[in-house]
Amino acid sequence: MKARFSELSKLYNSMEKMRSTIKRDEMAQVFLLTTVAFISTLMSEQGKENSSEYRYPFIRRASSFSSTSSPSASQSGCHKTYDYIIVGGGTAGCPLAATLSQNFSVLLLERGGAPFDNVNVSYLKNFHISLADTSPTSASQLFISTDGVFNSRARVLGGGTCINAGFYTRASTRYVAKAGWDAKLVNESYPWIERQIVHQPKLAPWQKALRDGLLEVGISPFNGFTFDHLYGTKVGGTIFDESGKRHTAADLLAEANPEKLSVLVYARVQKIMFDTTAKRPRAVGVIFKDENGNQHQAFLAKRRGSEIILSCGALGSPQMLMLSGIGPKAELKKLNISVVLNNRFVGKGMSDNPLNTVFVPTNRPEEQSLIQTVGITKKGVYIEASSGFGQSSDSIRYSHGMMSAEIGQLSTIPPRQRTAQAIREYAESKQYLPHEAFMGGFILEKIASPLSKGHLYLINTNVDDNPSITFNYFSHPYDLERCVEGIRMVEKIVRTQHFINYTKCNEKNFDKLLNMSIKANINLVPKHTNDTKSMEQFCKDTVITIWHYHGGCHVGKVVNHQYKVLGVHRLRVIDGSTFRESPGTNPQATVMMMGRYMGLKILRERLGAAAGV
Repeated sequence: MKARFSELSKLYNSMEKMRSTIKRDEMAQVFLLTTVAFISTLMSEQGKENSSEYRYPFIRRASSFSSTSSPSASQSGCHKTYDYIIVGGGTAGCPLAATLSQNFSVLLLERGGAPFDNVNVSYLKNFHISLADTSPTSASQLFISTDGVFNSRARVLGGGTCINAGFYTRASTRYVAKAGWDAKLVNESYPWIERQIVHQPKLAPWQKALRDGLLEVGISPFNGFTFDHLYGTKVGGTIFDESGKRHTAADLLAEANPEKLSVLVYARVQKIMFDTTAKRPRAVGVIFKDENGNQHQAFLAKRRGSEIILSCGALGSPQMLMLSGIGPKAELKKLNISVVLNNRFVGKGMSDNPLNTVFVPTNRPEEQSLIQTVGITKKGVYIEASSGFGQSSDSIRYSHGMMSAEIGQLSTIPPRQRTAQAIREYAESKQYLPHEAFMGGFILEKIASPLSKGHLYLINTNVDDNPSITFNYFSHPYDLERCVEGIRMVEKIVRTQHFINYTKCNEKNFDKLLNMSIKANINLVPKHTNDTKSMEQFCKDTVITIWHYHGGCHVGKVVNHQYKVLGVHRLRVIDGSTFRESPGTNPQATVMMMGRYMGLKILRERLGAAAGV
């Protein structure tokens, strides 16, 4: 069964990739579509209890779980047990689970649903909708930091790769060395991801204009299309194929051993269970609720090396540690959480790369594009771009966050009146906006490695609620200094001959563009319109996120260099919460790589050459 399923899934994925590249030969399209349908039917026969939304037979709803009948798990008393329990089927969790399942039994628990049949997730044209949908079962969960900045965290199998802008680029060699990673193994792990889900983008006109503008202002050389992090201007990879279909970390599960992997969706882990009878606490299992609210327990095998691994992301992992009794003692006691281990560093060192954007109008609708081109400067300022809006008929009805091209919006409401009701009413009123309001695009300026740090605290003991997060954007003067430098760089790009020739907006002076950008509904920070003399104020007024937040479980503070949680046995954290800085210009490539890398590392350490990987 394993061999047959693996061959079918690989053939299915390769056919899908071929289909996206064939444009002219209609007979070839018909043949491929028929073949894909046939293979899909064969795959569904491997697990008829699953609906097509789950694609693989080892993915099931959490309510199907039985501790006494879980497949491919070893017996321990009256319970089925697992060599690894991974909490969080996201950007790191999926490749990690696929890798570990080659040799060990793995239970992967994901709080959200599957992405495969979710049209808001699957297609570029619906990018804005996936972020704007804040219903309880959506792929994106809204949170607002105490700084007043709107943000999102993923709630779906595949994690952030299901709701992001798709840009794929590796970390720098300096980053890899600083992290203490094995460069050879890193360079084995990236291609494993790239050959499955990464594509070369077809460059949109807006992205070409940015490329030419970057080179004209001296952000050189032009490094062409590359995954590598190189100073200058480049075109990176994308997880959207030519047809605009998204490929996510969940697709990496095609490489899993279906006889050793169980994936449960809508499995909301409540806490980690510990044996505290010995001197050092030892993780033994987890408690989770299914989609119906029923509670279950899953246990680790007693074999040496069995572990629970948190891959819940920069918000979820520190939150889960604290809900399980690992964190600042005083904070835990306030919420009557039994203290398993006092660690004051859990939830500390939170950081988000501040993003500021300048809206540039055009006299015609722009083709939709997300991030494809990037300018990488030696001072830690990255320049990227987005344009247009999705062609979905529903797209215009939603708040488009950083991609919004509408002017004069929520910022006109006094800060104290920006209630949840006001936000909701405003979002509903946008359905009456004309399409003409969306002509133009943004140039994005992001600060790398911000020195401003924040923190995360629990508000309550409900795992479904967001914790309180503060990022303290621009609290460090060097971050503000670099933002100003970045905006000045954007000004130069807008005024280049290449960009003027493309946008036809020569009559717009830069101060007007800044004031247009200030008025967009991008955060809950009080605005200072018509104050473009202070570029520092512009940076503070218009700060938003590009969803690259990280920290909360730093190496050396919460985990060691093997990502094992300090002070307890059989517990690791493998995700972006361990990062002190975000890798590359966009982190998803490195977070996926980290999942694969650590999976290989664990297998080789446990089994040596016998691991076969």
